[in-house]
Amino acid sequence: MRKVAIIGVGLTKFGELWDVSFRQMIVEAGARAIEDAGIDGKQIDAMYVGNMSAGQFIHQEHIASLIVDHAGLLPIPCTRVEAACASGGLALRQAFIAVASGIHDIVVAAGIEKMTDILAEQTTEALATAADQEWEAFVGSTFPGIYALMARRHMHEYGTTEEQMAMVAVKNHHNACFNPCAQYHMEVTIEDVLKSALVASPLKLLDCSPITDGAACAILVPAEKARRYTDTPILIAGTGQASDAISLHDRQTLTGLRATVEAVRAAYKMAGVEARDVDLAEVHDCFTIAEIMAIEDLGFCKKGEGGKITEQGETALGGRIPINTSGGLKGKGHPVGATGIAQAVEIAQQLSGEAGKRQVEGAQIGLTHNVGGSGGTAVVHIFKRGD
Repeated sequence: MRKVAIIGVGLTKFGELWDVSFRQMIVEAGARAIEDAGIDGKQIDAMYVGNMSAGQFIHQEHIASLIVDHAGLLPIPCTRVEAACASGGLALRQAFIAVASGIHDIVVAAGIEKMTDILAEQTTEALATAADQEWEAFVGSTFPGIYALMARRHMHEYGTTEEQMAMVAVKNHHNACFNPCAQYHMEVTIEDVLKSALVASPLKLLDCSPITDGAACAILVPAEKARRYTDTPILIAGTGQASDAISLHDRQTLTGLRATVEAVRAAYKMAGVEARDVDLAEVHDCFTIAEIMAIEDLGFCKKGEGGKITEQGETALGGRIPINTSGGLKGKGHPVGATGIAQAVEIAQQLSGEAGKRQVEGAQIGLTHNVGGSGGTAVVHIFKRGD
């Protein structure tokens, strides 16, 4: 198996982009990635695109053909992959496999979602298709409700507080202020979070990630060829993917995600690193409790201590293990199919020293963690500076 590196990344602005179409977003992100990599589009061999539900959000299926056509890359193979909110992470993993196997040399991993062109109620229904339709969605359960159950159990077992969850939102909104592509450039306080509208107790509006439009791209090549294109290649040192029951009632626990634990174990093993070696991470904070559980499941603290280390500032910029320097899903935005690729864009910029005011000094190893649904799928990647 060949080693694989990222040589270029591209990202659109995230937000409610009513004046930008689906196809315009993916072309913009791709053009930025190609420019960053310093290659010609004619050199690209294949493309993998993560997208959860274009059929429901914009009533368009067969998006692989649409994307490769409007990107001007015909007739290369383009494949859409879907794993709910982990679709982007899965696209990156499939692109990695394509290059590592030797089938292709230059591959685009992309992600995109256009979520704001329909009513909020329709968006909620579309997102709920990533839950168990018979045992969860049919009886009215939504993802805020599902994660609220997790939060309540975590609070019961470990003493996690609503204030600690609010601190996740405060931190990530602060980080997003330094990210020009983020959806929100506004600080929030703990009081703001606690007083925001109740969505599903104990989760309030500011505990929840927003509805977002956006696209992201990364260009992958064999590591041995990476320096032909860039002086700062980013090695994808490890990848892991795991699954769990789609329904919450069939899980082993409500206070963590088994898929995350298994996926990160595989990624750490492949990369030859441990949690203590990671300098920063982008984790799937679709809700504030999700970040607290993620940093526990990824091994950055003991189970039950996620809220505590957040309160102590260990996950903030300048802390022991900065989490979601981009602003995360909470502050940067969550265009579900694009999120996993956007996480990789942030880590690539951090390891290249190009993250501006949110830069983690001396960062050498980064991690991305992308979750589908309430934890039915998890994809983890480990990145290292190519030098």
